[in-house]
Amino acid sequence: MKALQIRRKVARLGAARMVAGVSGAAAARLGPLEYRTIDPPALPGPGWQRVTTALAGICGSDLSVVHGHASTYFEDWVSFPFVPGHEVVGTLDDGTRVVLEPVLGHCARGFAPPFEGAAPGDGDDYAHLVTAGREMELEPGIQIGFCESTGGGWSPQFVAHESQLHRVPDAVSDEQAVLIEPLAGGIHAALKTLTVTERARAAGAQPIVAVLGAGTMGLAAIAGLSRYVPDARIVVGARYGHQRRLAAELGAEVVVAPDDLLRAVRRLSGGHMIGGSLSSGAHATIDAVGTSASISASLAMTRPRGRVVVLGMPADVSLDLTGLWHRETELVGAYTYGTETLADHTTTTTFALAIETAAAIGAERLLSATYRLDDHVQALRHAAEAGRRGAVKIAFDLRRDPGQTTKGDR
Repeated sequence: MKALQIRRKVARLGAARMVAGVSGAAAARLGPLEYRTIDPPALPGPGWQRVTTALAGICGSDLSVVHGHASTYFEDWVSFPFVPGHEVVGTLDDGTRVVLEPVLGHCARGFAPPFEGAAPGDGDDYAHLVTAGREMELEPGIQIGFCESTGGGWSPQFVAHESQLHRVPDAVSDEQAVLIEPLAGGIHAALKTLTVTERARAAGAQPIVAVLGAGTMGLAAIAGLSRYVPDARIVVGARYGHQRRLAAELGAEVVVAPDDLLRAVRRLSGGHMIGGSLSSGAHATIDAVGTSASISASLAMTRPRGRVVVLGMPADVSLDLTGLWHRETELVGAYTYGTETLADHTTTTTFALAIETAAAIGAERLLSATYRLDDHVQALRHAAEAGRRGAVKIAFDLRRDPGQTTKGDR
């Protein structure tokens, strides 16, 4: 079958890194991603199923790999060659439509889950991500889409363990379902603010949550805050006009340009500027960008003993953490999803919430364009330039034969 595959070629990684800042299309052509013929992956062991891809999204982490900017941290957590693609809706051999929860959890690797009913992302020991049980033939990999043995969504077929597959309700379209995985990531980040927002409510205050960045993940976090964090006043810094519009539609109370976000938080909180930081500020801030500048800005606008949730994937960053120490700010990561405790103290999984959310918010409006796999250079260019081209999510559509067109192709 024809698929997009990343092979570990140092020269091509270097070439992608050199040209990515100038041309995303050139990085896609010269970098480690190749459109080539490969064999469909074998089923690694009991409980595994073959999935035929319908739609597969292009994530920021995928672009980091294609452009040669992925952190070296992940070298020991992936296996080459791998087929990218972890935002996926597809069908099983019996025709059942499913969405993928990509983390290769304990059950997928042949180990007992950390507790009964655990989601793939649960647990406090990641050793299973690079090892496999006796009945499994599975190479290292944190997720499907970064594992040699499983394949990924940027191909006609891949394999997944039954613990990773969720049936898509009939009322949820493929175009909504391909947004379920990123929505789950955003909802997970939103729920990480509950500790401090509940504390604010207990003190008689209406919690303020700032969101810096309004690409796919920032918008997903806004949707999660609006639906699952009670009484939150959501203030957002969004760079582009379409992002500001969508942020407001999804529940943000105040939406401004990123450079104006600290001032907007100041107006809501009534805090004072002391140097470059607020004396008070947001009870929690979700950083959906993940750079040195965005994390510094998030720390500056978060009040003492508040929480900064890093949703955007950082790589090498340089930070002055004196303020974090002085203000006793919590800085936490939001990697994927798992089992969640809601504001009413009931528990559920992030994916269950995301499936509900995808239909409730009309998630298909976040899907801006789709492309065939053989048009991957243009697809990746569009994804890399999504913000300034008025787009949010770009995806590959494997339901179409070469030569077909669909609305949204550019």
